[in-house]
Amino acid sequence: MRWALVVPAAVIGLVVGCRASAEPQANAGLTVGMAGTSQRDGWWSETRVHLGLHGDVLFGRRSNRDFGLGPYVEGLTSFGDVQAGGGVSGLLPVHSYLPLVLSMGGYGRRTDEYGWEPGVDGQLFWGSRSFNYASPYVMAGGLRLEWRLGLGDSRERSIVVAAHVDGEVVMLPVLLAYEWIRGSRE
Repeated sequence: MRWALVVPAAVIGLVVGCRASAEPQANAGLTVGMAGTSQRDGWWSETRVHLGLHGDVLFGRRSNRDFGLGPYVEGLTSFGDVQAGGGVSGLLPVHSYLPLVLSMGGYGRRTDEYGWEPGVDGQLFWGSRSFNYASPYVMAGGLRLEWRLGLGDSRERSIVVAAHVDGEVVMLPVLLAYEWIRGSRE
C-alpha cells in the first residue's frame, strides 16, 4: 500500500520539477565542395570549387525529436564571384541524430562583369546535428546540396554539392596550437 503512494508521488515530483523549455541552438560551419554553374542555359556547364561559411540558429527544440525553425546567414565564393545571403531554415527530425534541414532564402552575388545581382536559393542539409542539452551551440557535420538561381542580367544558375564541417572542428588545430605555444601554467 505504501508503494502505491510513493511511486505516483515520485513520478509527479519528477515531471513537475523538471524544467521544460525550448532553447535556441546555433551552429556555424565551413562548406567545402563543388559548384556546377551556368549562365542562361542549363544548370551545369562549368564546374568550380565552392568555399563558404554558413551559420544558423534554430528555435523551438527541446530534444532530438523536435522540429526547429530559424534564420540562417551565409557567405560563399566559387572564386569567380562573392555571394552573401540569408533566409529561413527548418529542421525535420527524420532521425534523432541525422535530421534534415531545409532552407530557403535570397542572396546577392557580385562579379566583375555584372556587379551585384539578386538571387534565390534552396538548400538541403543531411547529417549529424543533435540537440545540445548543455549549451546553445550544437555541432553539425554532413552533406549540403544547394540550388541557386540568379535574378539579374547574368541569369546565373548553380548547383552546389558540399561538405558542412563544423566551426569547432575547423578551429580545433588553431586552439591546440595556441595552448601548446602558451604552455602549461600549472
